[in-house]
Amino acid sequence: MHDRAPHSHATPQRTAPSRKPKPPAQAPHPAGKSRLTDAAVVALQRTAGNSAVTRSLAVDGAVPVQRRKPSANAPTEHYAAEATRHPEWPVFQSLMQTARCTEAETETAWQLILGGLREQSDLNRQSADPSLDKQDASKLRASNTWFKELVAFLGHKLKIGQGSMALWSGGFDTSKYANSKGHTPLEFSPLGAVVDKLELHSDWALQGKLWNALSVAYVNHATGPVHVFMRAYDPTSVLVKQEIPQLRKLQKLNPNVKLVWHPLYTTPDGQIHEITQDLRLTDNAPYTSRDKCVASMYMYLLRMHDESNDQAGPAYKDMTNRLAANVNPKA
Repeated sequence: MHDRAPHSHATPQRTAPSRKPKPPAQAPHPAGKSRLTDAAVVALQRTAGNSAVTRSLAVDGAVPVQRRKPSANAPTEHYAAEATRHPEWPVFQSLMQTARCTEAETETAWQLILGGLREQSDLNRQSADPSLDKQDASKLRASNTWFKELVAFLGHKLKIGQGSMALWSGGFDTSKYANSKGHTPLEFSPLGAVVDKLELHSDWALQGKLWNALSVAYVNHATGPVHVFMRAYDPTSVLVKQEIPQLRKLQKLNPNVKLVWHPLYTTPDGQIHEITQDLRLTDNAPYTSRDKCVASMYMYLLRMHDESNDQAGPAYKDMTNRLAANVNPKA
């Protein structure tokens, strides 16, 4: 591992503008047929519930949390040296007021976010050095001190009030579904709701690590059951590579931190439902085991998914690609 001296930062402009801002019943099975032979399905049933299978699907390096990507009109500059010139500064002020942050907190947080974007640009460029191995390059990209300072400074704004914490994978609709069930995903926490409404920069690679830092800090506030909603299983996601391992550590200190898993499927009408172990769609199907949750989700996609259902198309495509790459077709 390469030892590196800390980067020096030019302090972003700290002067804020003087003007203040104004302030279900059981669902039916979708039509579908199994795309595998009976022998292949039996083989999958025999192995899909084993943690060894889900581990075999994993690859090195977590990818950014699945947030909504910036639009074509997102800023192309980071504005770190002129923070108040960023076009979203007035919007940020108003959102922070809603989150009950002081003017001083708002100014400092904005400087840390924009300074972090600039820092991430440098780290991403340095990590492309061919002399670095994959692990060192990944650690370098994740070493953004500005984002770490942000969560240390405003981490208390990631706490949730009533209800339980929720994590998710499989598109932003999954987050909205979790919230509709009375749970609180990161995007619905006070600080998460602010950042979620911003584009910040056109280069998603600069803010992916911001979301990573927020998500890890968020799960540190878990004190009770955490509900995990999955419409797709991505072993390289922050959910699997960072959030769940952090929760496992917390479980050793607090046995009240229990994981409750929910496998999801979207029907052609756009409605999200949960999958039972006998492959029915219902309003609530909690699992205590990740492996059984993933197995039920995969088996439902294999047996019941209709390829004309575009709503569940991305999840089906993701699953089939992973199985094709990792499951022995002769098993």
